[in-house]
Amino acid sequence: MKPLNISADTAVKLAESLKLPLEQIMHMPQHILIQKMIELEKQDKE
Repeated sequence: MKPLNISADTAVKLAESLKLPLEQIMHMPQHILIQKMIELEKQDKE
């Protein structure tokens, strides 16, 4: 699986938000990462 096509800055912010290691973010399947980003957005709205 190839690393995600996101900037390093974005990856660092996601790692902090999701409380996951940066390496795990970069190698996470894209559909799972998108799902987690949606969950974060819902939490921010509440």
